[in-house]
Amino acid sequence: MFVAFLNNQPLSFMSNQTATATPPVAAQRNNYTQAMIIIATLFFIFGFVTWLNSVLIPFLKQACELTDTVAYLVAFAFYISYVVMAIPSSLILKKIGFPRGMSLGLLTIAVGSIIFIPAAQMRSYPLFLVGLFTQGAGLALLQTASNPYITILGPIESAAKRISIMGICNKVAGIIGILVLVKLLFSDTEAVSAKIDTLTGAAREAELDLLAGRLVMPYAIMAGVLVLLAVFVRKSNLPEINQEEDASAETGGSDKYGRKSVFDIPYLLLGVLSIFLYVGVEVLAIDTLALYGEYTGLAKDVASHLAIYCLFAFGVGYLLGVSLVPKVISQKNALMICAILGIVFTAGALLTSGMTSIVFIILLSFAHSLMWPGIWPLAINKLGRFTKTGSALLVMGIGGGAILPLVYGGLVDSMGGDRQLPYAIMIPCYLVILYFAASGHKKGLPAS
Repeated sequence: MFVAFLNNQPLSFMSNQTATATPPVAAQRNNYTQAMIIIATLFFIFGFVTWLNSVLIPFLKQACELTDTVAYLVAFAFYISYVVMAIPSSLILKKIGFPRGMSLGLLTIAVGSIIFIPAAQMRSYPLFLVGLFTQGAGLALLQTASNPYITILGPIESAAKRISIMGICNKVAGIIGILVLVKLLFSDTEAVSAKIDTLTGAAREAELDLLAGRLVMPYAIMAGVLVLLAVFVRKSNLPEINQEEDASAETGGSDKYGRKSVFDIPYLLLGVLSIFLYVGVEVLAIDTLALYGEYTGLAKDVASHLAIYCLFAFGVGYLLGVSLVPKVISQKNALMICAILGIVFTAGALLTSGMTSIVFIILLSFAHSLMWPGIWPLAINKLGRFTKTGSALLVMGIGGGAILPLVYGGLVDSMGGDRQLPYAIMIPCYLVILYFAASGHKKGLPAS
C-alpha cells in the first residue's frame, strides 16, 4: 500500500537527470516559501512525537513497574532506530527522492503510534518499545530528508538561521504535546499513585491496566493526523534536491576534491561524533528531569511539567539564533559559546541542590539550542555527491539519545539512586563539541 501511494504521479521539479543539468534547490526560488512551510510542519511533528518521551518515561515507569535503567529503554528504543535506519533511509531517499521519502516517514510514524494501542491495552512494555522504535524509524527517514533539505534550501552561511526557525517549530510542538499528554496522564496522579500503593495482586494489576489504557486515545488521534499529513506532503509540489554531483557519482570514483567515500572526510566524521554527543546530552537533560525533580522532592504532577521549561529555554536560544546568526555571530562562534555554557551549567547542576540544581539543568537546553544548527551545516559543508550519505551518518549520530540516558540510568541504579552525580558524564561531551567548533570542522575541508 505504501509503495503504491508513493509511486503516484511524480512531483513537479523532480528530476532523474544528472546534477550537471539540474540546478540546486537554492536556485528554485518559486517554491521556497511553500517548501519552508512544509518542512516547518515536519519539524513540528518531530517535536511533538520526540518530546513526549519525557512524559512517557515516568508514566511507563509507574504503569509497568520498572527500574530506572529499564525505564530509560524508552529513550534507547526510540533513538537507536536512528542508528539502525539512517543508512537504509539514505538508500530509500536515493531510490524515491526526498519528498516521497518524507511521506513514507510520516506513514511509518503513524504505524508506530498505532502499535501503542495494543501495547496500552495489554500493558506490554516490550510492545511499547516496538512502537517507539517504529516511530523513531519513521523520524530517521524524515530527519535524513528534511535536515539537508532545509540546509541547502538557501545559502550555507544562513543555514543555522533556517534550522533555528525549524527548531522553534520543533520545541513549540514539544510544549503542546507535553501539556496535552500530562493533562491526560497525570491530572490525578497523586490520587492514583496513592490508590495503587494500597493495592496488591489482581486489584493492583487491574488499576495499572486502567492507567496504561490512558495512552490509547492520544496515540490513535496522532496516527490519524500523521496519515493525513502524509497525504498532504505527497500531493504538495515540493522540489527534489539534486546535489553537486559529477560523472563519478555513477562510477564510484573520486569527486572533484579527490574523495572516494565519506570516510575520506574528517570534518564530517567529527561532525557525526559531535551530533552523537550533542543529542545524548540534549535528551539526557530533558528526559531525566521529571524523575530528577521527584528525587529533589517535587510532586509527580509538578515534576512532569519541568520539560516544558527546557523547551522554552530552547525557544529563547533559537530566537537568538534567528536574530544573530550569521549577521552578528558566526555559526562556529555560536557553537563554541553553547559548548562553554554547557560545561558551566553542568557544573552548576552538580555543585548546587534542590530547585537551583533543577534550574541549571533547564538552562542546559538554552546551551543546546544552537548546537544542532551549528554542527549540521559545518559538517555537511562541501559534501557534494556525498550529501545524502553524509546526512545519513549525521542522523545516525542521533543514536546518542539512546546511549547516554541509558548510561545515566545505569549509574543511578549503581549509585543507590543518586540522580545528581551521574550528570557529570555530560562535561566531556561538551569538550568534544567545543573542539569541533574551534577547529575540528576544518579537518579535511576543501579550500574551494
